Amino acid sequence: MEPISVQSLAQSGRVPSEYIQPPQNRPVRNNPPATIIPDHDVNIPVIDLFGFDPNLRDSTREEIGRACRKWGAFHVTNHGVPVTLLDAVRRVGLAFFNDCPMPEKLRFACASGAAASEGYGSRMLVSSDQEQNDAVLDWRDYFDHHTLPLSRRNPNRWPNFPSDYRESVARYSDEMKVLAQKLLALISESLGLRDSCIEDAVGEFYQNITISYYPPCPQPELTLGLQSHSDMGAITLLIQDDVCGLQVLKNGGWVTVQPLSGAVLVLLADQTEIITNGKYRSCEHRAITNPDRARLSVATFHDPAKTVKISPASELINESSPAKYRDVVYGDYVLSWYTKGPEGKRNIDALLRQS
Repeated sequence: MEPISVQSLAQSGRVPSEYIQPPQNRPVRNNPPATIIPDHDVNIPVIDLFGFDPNLRDSTREEIGRACRKWGAFHVTNHGVPVTLLDAVRRVGLAFFNDCPMPEKLRFACASGAAASEGYGSRMLVSSDQEQNDAVLDWRDYFDHHTLPLSRRNPNRWPNFPSDYRESVARYSDEMKVLAQKLLALISESLGLRDSCIEDAVGEFYQNITISYYPPCPQPELTLGLQSHSDMGAITLLIQDDVCGLQVLKNGGWVTVQPLSGAVLVLLADQTEIITNGKYRSCEHRAITNPDRARLSVATFHDPAKTVKISPASELINESSPAKYRDVVYGDYVLSWYTKGPEGKRNIDALLRQS
């Protein structure tokens, strides 16, 4: 069965019932507003990495630790990734969605009936549970790339429209891996751990890059581009265009992340929350839709292998700070996530030990 393109639905001027969120999930004014958050806290932190200058590492580490405790999310600038490459990835992604003919897009369609398969699609959650398959859908199309380890990377499975698409995504993958390693080192150090602690716990990165396209929505008050969730893996690095839409949850209110074109947004994911024993929380986030403008984002996920067992770092466990989470094999965690659906942070909350 051919995937249903949300882009084509947007042109029809109506929102089908399967995309209409239940009232409690809709992004309407009577949901907890962002104004409940103190003014000085409304924008997520922006941290200048100064090219990872070793002379400024102490202050950078402190800023990162503060952002991880308070938000689980922060922008980084002077991160070492060429801004021309960020622009190139946004450009080729937008060209694929806007300019590539539909028959060509469908050559790269995700395998039907498989969760998170590589390629072009609009429905990320696929479950053997019929109730889950009847769940409300997100108002977005996407292309998911399997990029690391290199044994998973096959650019022939990616579009070659425009002509530098494959080269741009491959270069971007390599740069994001290096940035993720440097950030996890700083995050580890900010907790007094050795710099390799979190990366050692995660092991070799399984990296996916998902380019998401959120078409204009005729009824944005009824839909979500991406339902509320925290990411499953270790760390997510995201860039977006100049259209607002991404929101993070803070103190019970949704805060819109203002786009910064040359910055990279860092989102802590669930396995890092487990490894840090809850000292740092993964970031719950969602995407709202826009009636007039399409929006594009590029998320790079860094996850453990499915066979890796994740547990709180032993250095953070003592009598006054017992383990908060049960150990979990990452593949089991992923299976649970895809079976139950996102729904905020209920997947990681299921691992909490009874105090």
